[in-house]
Amino acid sequence: MSSLETHVFKCRDDNYGILVHDVVKNLTATIDTPEEAPILKALDEKGWNLTHIFNTHHHYDHVEANESLKQRFDCQIVGPKMEADKIPGIDELVAGYDRFSFGLHEVEIVDCPGHTLGHIAYYMPEEKLAFVGDALFALGCGRIFEGTPAQMWQGIQRLRKMEEDTQIYFGHEYTLANAKFAQSVDPKNEVLKARCEEIEIALSKGEFTCPTTLKLELDTNPFLRPSDPAIREHLNMKNDSDEAVFTEIRRLKDAF
Repeated sequence: MSSLETHVFKCRDDNYGILVHDVVKNLTATIDTPEEAPILKALDEKGWNLTHIFNTHHHYDHVEANESLKQRFDCQIVGPKMEADKIPGIDELVAGYDRFSFGLHEVEIVDCPGHTLGHIAYYMPEEKLAFVGDALFALGCGRIFEGTPAQMWQGIQRLRKMEEDTQIYFGHEYTLANAKFAQSVDPKNEVLKARCEEIEIALSKGEFTCPTTLKLELDTNPFLRPSDPAIREHLNMKNDSDEAVFTEIRRLKDAF
C-alpha cells in the first residue's frame, strides 16, 4: 500500500486544488496555490499540515496564495528556476532532470515550456503520479503565452515518456470544451467519442475529470497524437512533421 495520498478540490472559477500527503513522514504539499481559503478548508478537512508548495509556473492563479500560506505554515516553496523572480517566496529552485525527495518519494522535474517559458511538471515515477499544471489537460494542453509551439511540443514529448498508467493531475477544469474541440479534429475516434459522453455525464453529476491517465490521453488527446493517420488526413497534413501537425492543432484550438 502506498504511503502517499492525494486530494483534489475546486478553487476559483475553474482551477483545481491538489494536495499530496506523505502518511509516514506527515508531509503535505499543495500543487500551486490558486486560492488560500479552499486550500485551508481542504487541509482542515483532511487534518493535514502544509509543509511544501510545489509551483509549476508563475501565473497569478497558481501562485496567489504563496506568501500567505508560507507566513501561516512556514512551508517550503519549490518552483521553476527559470521563473524564480516571479514565484513569490520561493526557497528551492528546480529545473528539468533535477530530483529531490518528498518524504519517502522521489520527485523528478520535467521541463514543459510553452505556456510559460519556465513551466515545469513534478513526476513521481515510483508512485506513477504527475502534476503538470497548465502544460497538459484532459483532452488538451495549455495555451502558448510565452514560448513557441516547438517548445511546447518538446515538453509534451517528455511527458509522453512517462509510464502509460501514470495518473496526471492538471490545473484547470477545461475538459468539456477540450472534448468538443478534440472531436472536431479527430471525428472518427470511437474511443474519444465514448469518452466525451462519459465526461458529460460525470460533469453533470458534479464529478471531477482530474486526474486523468497518460494512456487515456494517448488514446484521445489530439495534442499527444499528431502522428495519428486519421488526424493527419482530416487536417490534410499527411506528409508534415509531428511538430507541424501539433502546431496546426494548437492554432485551431486557439480559434475554436
